[in-house]
Amino acid sequence: MAAGLPTACVVGSGSWGTAFAGLMASQAAEVRLWCRSAEVASVVNATRRNPRHLTSYELPCNVIATSDAAAAVCAVEAVVLALPSTHLREVCHALAPHVAPDVPVLVLTKGMEPGTHQLMLDVAAAELGHAERMAVLSGPNHAEEICLGQVSAAVLACGSPEVGERLRGLVTAPSFRVYASDDVTGVEVCGAMKNVVAIACGIAAGLGAGDNTQAVLMTRGIAEIGRVSDALGGSPLTPMGLAGMGDLVATCTSEHSRNRTFGEAFVAGEGLAAYEARTGMVVEGAHAAQSFWELAHDRGIEAPLTCAVHDVLVDGLDLASASASLLGRLPREEFYGLSRTTESKGII
Repeated sequence: MAAGLPTACVVGSGSWGTAFAGLMASQAAEVRLWCRSAEVASVVNATRRNPRHLTSYELPCNVIATSDAAAAVCAVEAVVLALPSTHLREVCHALAPHVAPDVPVLVLTKGMEPGTHQLMLDVAAAELGHAERMAVLSGPNHAEEICLGQVSAAVLACGSPEVGERLRGLVTAPSFRVYASDDVTGVEVCGAMKNVVAIACGIAAGLGAGDNTQAVLMTRGIAEIGRVSDALGGSPLTPMGLAGMGDLVATCTSEHSRNRTFGEAFVAGEGLAAYEARTGMVVEGAHAAQSFWELAHDRGIEAPLTCAVHDVLVDGLDLASASASLLGRLPREEFYGLSRTTESKGII
């Protein structure tokens, strides 16, 4: 191991976890990649390739895979959580006895837990403890491009400037620019809700909608994200940045986006379970739609796009009726439902 460089652990060997482990390898002496499957870990170590995700990407030699959770996080100087939202609490609960209380934790997972309405940092903190050492990272970051070294950027949000800077130093690379923020809530809301909007864009594309319709969905989607973020105490600037508009554009337009491509597949007749089984990936927007639908109803937040996606995926509403419900809404002031301070700044 290189002298003076830290050792880190990436928990989760999906596409994003695999790409992020490779990204961190240039800043660390060793990056341990925790895999749920011992077989996957063995193949990674033998071939330098993940047999299930990003299969053509060759991982750096200082990325060491393991299925032993205790060994993965033992004596590391940072833990990165790159898990599906549906598995985050379970895995963090198992890791809790082995993660030292002063080790910084970076949460890459995007979503909101159904029922509790907790965002992912809160879920991780509930199991691992010491929320003050935790941060979140989000932005237009498709794993397929990150692993190729293509230029990208993200925003890292943390309540502690010291912890935030420690983590930024570990994840910043020449082709991966990382900006700082203290708006953890805003960054998390943006990262979770953009997946819901991407499903809507995929459905629209599958129905033959043009560029105008896609632009309408994205811009009304960012306004909806702004309302939810504002209601939860997020900054009005955040939805206009990398975690908001940046990630929204990438997720709603890219062939790499599992949420957009699921929307297209749904129109073609493929259900959620079948799509996830075929691709081996979790469609986070489908799960987020349930959580944010619950939140919107509980808090009285107007979220028509989220509700439409929920009603189609969960309640079985037909697409024609969902479209009619959106088009039948009376247009209002463009930035309704936001705080007076937000509106006066003209930000959302």
